[in-house]
Amino acid sequence: MNSIKRIGLAADHAGYKLKEELKNFLLEKGYDIIDFGTNSDESCDYPDFAHQLAKSVISGNVIKGISICGSGNGINMVANKYNLVRSALCWNTEIAKLAVEHNNANICALPARFISNLEAEEIVLSFLNSTFEGGRHQRRIDKIPVKEN
Repeated sequence: MNSIKRIGLAADHAGYKLKEELKNFLLEKGYDIIDFGTNSDESCDYPDFAHQLAKSVISGNVIKGISICGSGNGINMVANKYNLVRSALCWNTEIAKLAVEHNNANICALPARFISNLEAEEIVLSFLNSTFEGGRHQRRIDKIPVKEN
């Protein structure tokens, strides 16, 4: 696998169908995919998949992640429990672009019940094709991790 273009995908039952659509879309674009599940639209728990994706992003096994649940919120909250993860809930292309440019986001959380497949594809491309601007934004990123006393 080409680690430079390796993307992790994770979804619960509400995001399963969109995950499958995005997986095929990204494969056609030349990305390598690691699919952390789920593998059906049968009811399941989003933390089971979000934890795996977050750990893979932190380890560098994937360069970025895409997570999907009904609202995008639950799966996003789990990923953001990890200090080195910066997961952003993205519902349009501008939010996705700014999440990377200003916040150096490494996971894009999508709300499957609120966006179309086409919107999701455009959001993901915006997320993957954006670059962190650094500068004043780096100072802010450095202040995100919780440091225990």
